[in-house]
Amino acid sequence: MRVRVLFFGMLKDAAGKSSDEIEIDDGASVRDLLADCEAQVPRLKESLGSLAVAVNQQYVGPETKLKAGDEVALLPPVSGGAPDGASETPPTQPEPALTELKGGRYALIVREAIDTAATLSRLKRGEDGAALVFEGVVRNQTRGRKTRYLDYEAYEEMALAQMESLAERALVQFQVRDIAIVHRLGRLEIGETSVVIAVASAHRAAAFDACRWLIDTLKKTVPIWKKEYFEDGAVWADGDAFPAEIPRANS
Repeated sequence: MRVRVLFFGMLKDAAGKSSDEIEIDDGASVRDLLADCEAQVPRLKESLGSLAVAVNQQYVGPETKLKAGDEVALLPPVSGGAPDGASETPPTQPEPALTELKGGRYALIVREAIDTAATLSRLKRGEDGAALVFEGVVRNQTRGRKTRYLDYEAYEEMALAQMESLAERALVQFQVRDIAIVHRLGRLEIGETSVVIAVASAHRAAAFDACRWLIDTLKKTVPIWKKEYFEDGAVWADGDAFPAEIPRANS
């Protein structure tokens, strides 16, 4: 039977392609598929301890059985917008647009500049006592190396579904009224916004707690990666390790 394998981030560079069609035995598991992939991409073996696997956009363990036509994504640790990427005075940006790439009830993925003010304006209601916004902003250096720009990519369908799920969980867990999550893909210049999380609530404490939980969880579980371009080269950003509840490829 044949399955489709997707490569992201550093794995895409190592494989020299973003996807492949692989023939495997009927009844093969994710572990069996990974063994076949290792033969094609030797560098995969050294990364298995940190990788997660998704089958048809759901995180799975290595013993999961595959079916013909399954889509199997090999996922390095993710690197969503990080809180320490923000700056106080971002430079002037082009007039923002909100052309939708993929969107759900609470989450949106775009390829154009994020209009933070418009996102917040659409969220607020008269009953809200707090409206809180977090912006992740591209900074001009990483660990002392001058950054030229960033390039974000995602497993888009799964990323959107994961952000929707996070918003739904936060609404229940923190008892806030509404949430908006907008993440941008593609090339981002210094000072541009990569991710916006807006939370509306009757009380500020719940809004702060929900916003912090959302960005911290997003950058550990949502399949989005960034490549950092420096004056002397480029590298995929080191992502945070997947949380314990997400199985590793070699577990």
